[in-house]
Amino acid sequence: MTKPDVRHHPQTPVYSHKINDPFWSHYIELVRSVVVPYQWEALNDRIEGAEPSRAIRNFRIAAGEEEGVHYGMVFQDSDVAKWIEAAAYLLSAKPDPELEVLVDSVIETIARAQQPDGYLNTYFTLREPGARWTNLAECHELYCAGHMIEAGVAYYHATGKRMLLDVVIRLADHIGTVFGAEPGQLLGYDGHQEIELALFKLYETTREKKYLELSRYFLDQRGASPHFFVEEWEKRGRTIHFGELDMVHRHTYSQSHLPVREQSTAEGHAVRLVYMCAAMTDVATETGDTSLREASERLWSNIVSKRMFITGSIGSSAKEEAFTGDYDLPGDTAYAETCASIGLIFWAKRMLQLNQDSRYADVMERALYNTVISGMSLDGQRFFYVNPLEVDPEIQRLNPIYAHVRTRRQGWFGCACCPPNIARLLASLDQYVYTPVVEQATLYVQLYIGGEAEFTLEDRRAWLTMDSDYTSTGEVKLIVRPDSSEGMEFTVALRKPDWCVNPELWINGENTDQDGFILESGYMKVTRTWKSGDEIRLHFPMELLRMKGHDHIRATFGKVALQRGPFMYCLEEVDNGRGLHRIQLPRDAQFSVGSGERMPLGVPALTTIGRRMVSDEDWGIHLYRSDVQWDIQPAELRFIPYFTWANRDEGEMSVWIRECE
Repeated sequence: MTKPDVRHHPQTPVYSHKINDPFWSHYIELVRSVVVPYQWEALNDRIEGAEPSRAIRNFRIAAGEEEGVHYGMVFQDSDVAKWIEAAAYLLSAKPDPELEVLVDSVIETIARAQQPDGYLNTYFTLREPGARWTNLAECHELYCAGHMIEAGVAYYHATGKRMLLDVVIRLADHIGTVFGAEPGQLLGYDGHQEIELALFKLYETTREKKYLELSRYFLDQRGASPHFFVEEWEKRGRTIHFGELDMVHRHTYSQSHLPVREQSTAEGHAVRLVYMCAAMTDVATETGDTSLREASERLWSNIVSKRMFITGSIGSSAKEEAFTGDYDLPGDTAYAETCASIGLIFWAKRMLQLNQDSRYADVMERALYNTVISGMSLDGQRFFYVNPLEVDPEIQRLNPIYAHVRTRRQGWFGCACCPPNIARLLASLDQYVYTPVVEQATLYVQLYIGGEAEFTLEDRRAWLTMDSDYTSTGEVKLIVRPDSSEGMEFTVALRKPDWCVNPELWINGENTDQDGFILESGYMKVTRTWKSGDEIRLHFPMELLRMKGHDHIRATFGKVALQRGPFMYCLEEVDNGRGLHRIQLPRDAQFSVGSGERMPLGVPALTTIGRRMVSDEDWGIHLYRSDVQWDIQPAELRFIPYFTWANRDEGEMSVWIRECE
């Protein structure tokens, strides 16, 4: 077989960015020194007290290196793939010979586990070799294949090594023989979307259009009639893999209730929806498919205007980890899976390539600075699957409607999709900072994360150094260095964050008023011939915002949530005592920023004087009374950044607080 010529798309603007940031460098180093090594130990079942994974052992057994049987979920392979992908991004940023040797050894095992026809899946190879591609609704074969493809592409770009890339090319080619409209092929698609966006990445790397077409095929087939999942269920004698399966409801759960181009509301499993939309946006951008673009925009609008929590998390219901209805955003029973916010960020990045509008980057920032890093403890060794906005440990231990909520992060999970997903996102965070657009000769600054960037516009290179104190003071400085002594004309588009009313901008020390830039689609656009050493300085005043929910959101009506800069804040019992529901925040309360115990990473706590409602009555045997008088007492309140909650003593937490006169 002739190997595809692997290269960057000549029309794709290329940039590299090495992060050096007072906030984010900590997280990236944590991923490098703690998270990836810790997850390697978890994948090899060496974390005391954590649920076993056996994911590496499954591959070793499938490769003939060990004896044994498959253990774990049908999608256990994906944990290994995401770990490799995270390691690849780390290697791309900084050489690590020891890590590279370790990854190479895993890849060799994976290559030996691949079947002669290109098939790769340890569950079906070891458990049900005769049942391949018979239960796509439940069994995640294409999902696991997609994650392995993403790992193969990332590792190739990081190291130049082709072994895993060649494995996933054979796997993708095998999938292309199984699925399609030709006689003998399956007119089907995956139950859990992922293969679609992975195939697009493989297309970008190889420029083989068959992978783009296969990605589009899977999108086009979803929701087609007669319904594929029902047909395959009938063919296998109506057997199911998991405990319950409502085949009618399965359509909505997996976004196959309508063709993707006709969908207008976010339905079903949240992670599946955003992965699907990321692929839709990829294909729309590449092909100019107007109907896919319009569907992507409709679904985005529905989520961010009606179905997203203020922390940038999505998925209101623990049942099926799903969206429910418009404005149904309960903080205490929220599912708000870490992976769903990560998927939302994947999608936002692609929407920014399709349409340069800051509202996509605003959501990306909200999800990143709040839900995603809340999903991992500050020491990088414990993880949340679910990210609620309100908890009461005493009640949550007793009431089964809270069974999905944890008030302590866990070391690992039987279904461990979130920890390696966090690792691969943070390790690749450099890819989310800028969006170069060649046809506009414009460099869009999406996230104010410090570091050194190199980019190409119209076949000319330039370098950009960003020094950022965005998370503490809102101060950012950028230095431009074109590759020509004559300078280079292009536009720098600086995102105006949605939380900042009046940003300040200086060019080479001169204050730039509204006449010095064009404010367009949420960006301050500065066009000039840039000379080496030109300086852009920004100040985003970090005013304290009292955020209110839409009046249709029952859970937040009459309450406020505090935001400073990109961070949401919350109350914890350890600071404010038990009974957070008794606390009220006066409308005229004045806040002190940064007083008291020092918070991590330079993000300050907030303190103020609020009110606590108490009763001195002897309630006796009464549960309800008509003659109770509430005593309102002053209470010193301390709010901490939401991403830091549950790193101290276990207790109540709440993002929303009742407001009073």
